[in-house]
Amino acid sequence: MSSTSERWFGAGHSTAADSAKAGGEAAAAAIAGRTAAVVFVFTSGGHDPAAVLAAVRAEAGDAVVVGGTGFGELSPAGATRHGVAVAALGGDGFTARVRTADIGELGAREAGAEAARAAAEIDAPHTALLLICDGTALGPHEIVRGAYSVVGAAVPLVGGLTADPVQLCGDRVLHNSVIGVALGSPRPVGIGLAHGWRRVEPPMIVTRSEGERLCELDGEPALDALVRRRGSDGTAERLFTDSGFLQPVGLARRSGLDIRSLKAGPDGDTAVYGTSDIPQGSLVWSMDATQADIVAGAGAAIDEAVAALGGHPPLGVLAFDCGGRKIALGADGIGDEVAAMRAALGDVPFAGFYTLGEIARVRGAAGMHQLTLVALALA
Repeated sequence: MSSTSERWFGAGHSTAADSAKAGGEAAAAAIAGRTAAVVFVFTSGGHDPAAVLAAVRAEAGDAVVVGGTGFGELSPAGATRHGVAVAALGGDGFTARVRTADIGELGAREAGAEAARAAAEIDAPHTALLLICDGTALGPHEIVRGAYSVVGAAVPLVGGLTADPVQLCGDRVLHNSVIGVALGSPRPVGIGLAHGWRRVEPPMIVTRSEGERLCELDGEPALDALVRRRGSDGTAERLFTDSGFLQPVGLARRSGLDIRSLKAGPDGDTAVYGTSDIPQGSLVWSMDATQADIVAGAGAAIDEAVAALGGHPPLGVLAFDCGGRKIALGADGIGDEVAAMRAALGDVPFAGFYTLGEIARVRGAAGMHQLTLVALALA
């Protein structure tokens, strides 16, 4: 736990097999008897989300409670596959407002816009909008664009996509939804993102795409182009199995490279698929990284988020890490990643989860990432 002028941020983690016990233990450790403004709960899909949420709610009092399910949980205690991690914050100046939107009813862009309207209810020197979205819904990039259409460039966006259709808000278990949490603070908030992947030259041009379906690279079928460029024995099967089913490309943006993790389509399909858009005409690179590179990216994301606080000491950090990074790192590498985060933060607490995609927008309307660690630091 860490606090400054009665402002505080706490993190808790439980690996109890019983869902209610896990939620209660993690929440009690994070809140520690204090009055929370907002509580974030990240849980394994193997738990009963209603039982976890009810137990957290019982500890949280009148706080805003939001969260979702992921591929695992993160905290200073380590990373788990079947646990519950909770982050809570409160004290002088923290305010939070929440809105939810149904993607099926409104469509992705309007759902993002509706959730983002929570920011209009915040009057604070510094505001961030956190989005927790259904990762199985089509068009997550449209959610970010919808949110941006409401808050504009003045409010940074951060968050993650859940591993299944379950989101948590208040005392409700939601499905196919976007949760928007507007967080106000009298002190700066800092966003950092890094991945550790590096470009493999030369680049390729996306000559045909349809949303998340990447059809052609440099005028040839995308799968054929990737096999030619990267396939270890010239087959599509080896292209994906040799990389642990990850085949990342870097998408050129004004602010740098956004990573997209590609997957194969049905047998006979020469296109490949991402979970977010890959615009036609874009420049992309195949990407490589060692385990050490990916671990270093975790520390770099934390450092960037803390540096954005402008010299204010961090109270705590929310972390949105990619489930694909977890695959690439393996059991030993996951431990190294958590150690790198601890080393960057010292005694400052953090909590988060492994997502299906990460949201971070500091400049421009784009903000969807994969195979990336996104950190939100609070002062």
